[in-house]
Amino acid sequence: MDQEQLDAVSFTMSGLRPIPVAVTTAHGGRSNGLITLSGGPASIVPEAPRAMIGITKYNFSHDLIMASGVFVMHVLGKSDEMLDDSIEIIRSLGGSSGRDGDKLAHLRTKAGVTSAPILLDSLGYVEVRVTGRYDNDENTTFYGDVVASERLGRGGKLDIGLAWAELGTAWTDEYERNHEPQVDHSRRMRGLPVHDTSSEVSS
Repeated sequence: MDQEQLDAVSFTMSGLRPIPVAVTTAHGGRSNGLITLSGGPASIVPEAPRAMIGITKYNFSHDLIMASGVFVMHVLGKSDEMLDDSIEIIRSLGGSSGRDGDKLAHLRTKAGVTSAPILLDSLGYVEVRVTGRYDNDENTTFYGDVVASERLGRGGKLDIGLAWAELGTAWTDEYERNHEPQVDHSRRMRGLPVHDTSSEVSS
């Protein structure tokens, strides 16, 4: 595609997923989590809800979900009472690799019915057991039945614009630099030219 078309793609698709979700999972004594904009509902049947999440294969969480077949998808709060905790969750899950250490160690958690960790300072969550998945070269979209859910706080959901502003430019600039190896990994998975040849670390 030429640059004009790519600009049109960016205009059309940007902002369609404004709510960041914190995803956690566990398998074989290891737990991990990440932040993504790819979460959402996967059924229109109100009494039998399903959820979906897209995770790049570069991420450690992808391996854990593949192995365990479970994940928890959390929304974060933007109220004065919850905002600081929400930003701390994003910093913890989005700022480092789970292969380098326990990203959940200093966050308040409890084990869910699937044994995956639930973030107690989130606004609410759905706990999901995977029923199907779709391989899309660079990522996998996981679909599953919601087996448990809870509202943990009050107020509205944190959106990505407010989150990015609260995180500050120093953190977001570092995030963008650290994110490039993940983008290059996705390019490789699709047979595209790689822009950055730095070493890869999966989150």
